[in-house]
Amino acid sequence: MYVRERRASIGAFHHNSLPPVSALMASSAADILQHTFGYDTYRGQQRAIVDALVAGEDALVLMPTGGGKSLCYQIPAMARQGVGIVISPLIALMQDQVSTLQQLGVAAAYLNSSLAREQQAQVEEKLLAGELDLLYMAPERLLQARSLALLRGIDIALFAIDEAHCVSQWGHDFRQDYLQLEALHQHFPSVPRIALTATADERTRQEIIQRLHLEQARVFISGFDRPNICYAVAAKDNPRRQLLAFLENRRGEAGIVYCMSRKKVEATAAWLQERGWDALPYHAGMSAQLRSDNQNRFLREDGVVVVATIAFGMGIDKPDVRFVAHLDMPKSIEAYYQETGRAGRDGLPADAWMVYGLQDVVRLQQMQADSPGSEQHKRLEKNKMDALLGMCEVITCRRQVLLRYFGEAAVEPCGNCDVCLLPPRSWNATEAAQKLLSCVYRTEQKFGVNHVIDVLLGHDTDKIRRFGHDRLTTYGIGTELSGPQWRSLVRQLVVRGLLRVDTEGFNALQLSESSRPLLRGEMELQLREDQARSKTGRERREKLPLDPADVPLWQALRECRKQLAEEQGVPPYVIFHDASLRDMLRLRPRTRQEFLQISGVGDSKLGKYGDAFIAVIAEVDARVGELD
Repeated sequence: MYVRERRASIGAFHHNSLPPVSALMASSAADILQHTFGYDTYRGQQRAIVDALVAGEDALVLMPTGGGKSLCYQIPAMARQGVGIVISPLIALMQDQVSTLQQLGVAAAYLNSSLAREQQAQVEEKLLAGELDLLYMAPERLLQARSLALLRGIDIALFAIDEAHCVSQWGHDFRQDYLQLEALHQHFPSVPRIALTATADERTRQEIIQRLHLEQARVFISGFDRPNICYAVAAKDNPRRQLLAFLENRRGEAGIVYCMSRKKVEATAAWLQERGWDALPYHAGMSAQLRSDNQNRFLREDGVVVVATIAFGMGIDKPDVRFVAHLDMPKSIEAYYQETGRAGRDGLPADAWMVYGLQDVVRLQQMQADSPGSEQHKRLEKNKMDALLGMCEVITCRRQVLLRYFGEAAVEPCGNCDVCLLPPRSWNATEAAQKLLSCVYRTEQKFGVNHVIDVLLGHDTDKIRRFGHDRLTTYGIGTELSGPQWRSLVRQLVVRGLLRVDTEGFNALQLSESSRPLLRGEMELQLREDQARSKTGRERREKLPLDPADVPLWQALRECRKQLAEEQGVPPYVIFHDASLRDMLRLRPRTRQEFLQISGVGDSKLGKYGDAFIAVIAEVDARVGELD
């Protein structure tokens, strides 16, 4: 969280008489940080980034989700002459950012297709009159001839390109319109630009620099670690039952459950609803109105769980998402990091939980084989998938593997992933793997997992008798392992490249060249032992613990926030984050001056909400005092 220090007193004023922020603020970035955003000090590299932009330099910023990227361009946009133009890929993200800024008294607006023609004209009038501090636009609108002509007629403080990884054709979230943003350098060569993303490996970073002509930009890499997120991965074994066990202690918490297909999204949401969960589906095949309604409920109500495809997420800035669950494996570590990063944006404990199995590997391999693109691109996609599979099967700290992928060293185990909290056992799988590979070879590499395991276990099936596989030397030699254990072995051999699945030949198992040393007894194989893991590190800790004496005030503060949010038609977190409410619990402010010490309270929020929350604190404390 931001560090709070003693703040100089300002005069009390009523929120209805607040002047525009441009009239309130001094010219320095420090004054804007304090009086507008309600913080006394920067975090990490924020100050250096702000100083660079205020001085007119370009910047490329890699900062983890929840690390405070927005402040890095919002403050310079307000400190410099003119309006800051923010390029954002999704309408929902623009609306959320603008609502948050307007609560702070910042003159912010957006131009997109959600506005009627008259509303767009009003925004343009304010822009031309110099009445805006920040304007959010989508890349396709920004690059229209009419928009460029409009921008040439005003002073521009800076261009901020959010979600900059969308420019990379090698990345996980490529958007064609982002490629055209190189035109900003040509049309507005003297305007500083900042490109920001939470997810980019070295190759993607270089592509961002090249395509956006940021060769002279200062590069700020703040690290990829999200220490408040507990990572857990388990092998699929009745995924619905596993999901229900994971959700058991999480009623009343907001979360996202990702599934690969629209059909699975609908079925999983309905299944959770039948079991008493406030679960809503979200995917691109639904009507725009229903998607919007479900998203708004997720943003504005407590304890809603969205079951979604990857169509849901980038436009969500909800800080109190307590968990992200994957019922299917994403296609890369970048996608996994981006999706799990939607949990715990407020810095409080959160969980990233995933189950995966051989079927996920086969499905992703099939998608890669069928995808358009060059062989080079397909090889890159395979390497990305292999990296994620490696993280799933690792028997050392998952966070170390995750950070190493992005080029960041983690010296010590994190202590906040399932491997650190419940270290897995390994076993010598050499002999079992040799039996499996021999069985695949003797069945002529023409059969899938189920049949090969049936042969190893000596099952009496029509298929085995029809092909004469009950006469093979490998028939019945694998009874020391159960069916699920053989499946685990197959999965891990495929992950390690010792087996392959012929996606064009009915998913038959086939030997790879690298399996020869194992078959010849020239190598030993240690594998991870799959275990039933009903508990993650988060479940071993208390769930966002509160002192019992604080519960009445906590509930009253949340109710006050909810009422104010409903009155204004915004999500509760736009009024205050949970972190601010926790500060209120700790500090128990009774005056406006004391209320300014709350994290996230600036001049505007003091004027709008200070009296209401101070009254709630005084009332609840007095009531509790009477009971004592």
